[in-house]
Amino acid sequence: MFDLSGHTALVTGAGQNAGAGIARALAAQGAAVAVNDLVPERAETVSKEITASGGVAMAVPFDVTDLDAVRAATGRVAGELGRHVDILVHNAGIPADFGQAPFRELDPSRWRGPVEINLFGAMNCVSAVADGMCRGGWGRIVQISSGAARTGSDQGISLYGAAKSGVEGFIRHLSQEFAPFGVTANTLALGLQTNAAGAATEMFAAKIPVRRLGTPEDVGPAVVYLASEEAGWLTGQILNLNGGSVTS
Repeated sequence: MFDLSGHTALVTGAGQNAGAGIARALAAQGAAVAVNDLVPERAETVSKEITASGGVAMAVPFDVTDLDAVRAATGRVAGELGRHVDILVHNAGIPADFGQAPFRELDPSRWRGPVEINLFGAMNCVSAVADGMCRGGWGRIVQISSGAARTGSDQGISLYGAAKSGVEGFIRHLSQEFAPFGVTANTLALGLQTNAAGAATEMFAAKIPVRRLGTPEDVGPAVVYLASEEAGWLTGQILNLNGGSVTS
C-alpha cells in the first residue's frame, strides 16, 4: 500500500522543515525525489540524506518565482531520473520578506513577495509539469497551504493568508480541469509547525487540542497518501492537518 515506486516527485522548498519531511517520506515509499530549495546547500543536504538511506534523489535548487528556471529544472529532472515529474508538491511558501505586520503599516513594495512565491510559484511549477502528467494519464499535485487561508488572524499575516487563499482556489479549479486525465489536485493545510518562531508560538501551541506543534514527520505521511494510487478518487479537497485546532 502507498507504493510510489516508478514515480518521480518534485518537492519545492524541501531543504528544511516540512518540505524535507515530505521529500524523505516520498523517497521512503519508493519515489525518485527532486529536492528543491532556493538555497543550494540545503537541497544538497536533504538529497544526500535520502541517497544515504537507500533512496533516489537529486538536488534541484531554483527560485519557484522564475518560470524559466522551473522549466529548466524539470527538464533536467526528467533527463537525470529517467521519467517526467508526475508528483508535484508545492511546499515553498515563505519569502525572504514574509510581510508580517498590520496591513496599514505595510509599504506596498512588500505586498508582492508572499503572492509571488505561493500563487505564481504554484502556477509556474504546475505549468512545467502538467502536460507530462496529462499525457501520461497519471499525476498528483499537492499544494501545501495553511489554516491562515480560511481563518482570520490579528497577527499581521494578511498577505500570507491572502496568498494561500488564492492558491487554494487555483488548485480547486485545476482539480476539475485535470481529473479526466487521471491527475488529482489537492491541498494540505497545515497548522502551527515546530519551525514557527515568535513570542506567541507557545501560547498558540498550548491551545492545540493534541497539545503539541506539528512536525515534518506528521506532514510527510499525509503527503504520501495524497500522492498515492490509493488516493485516486480524492481530488479538489482541502485536508486540514492541524492537531484539531480547527475542525471541519
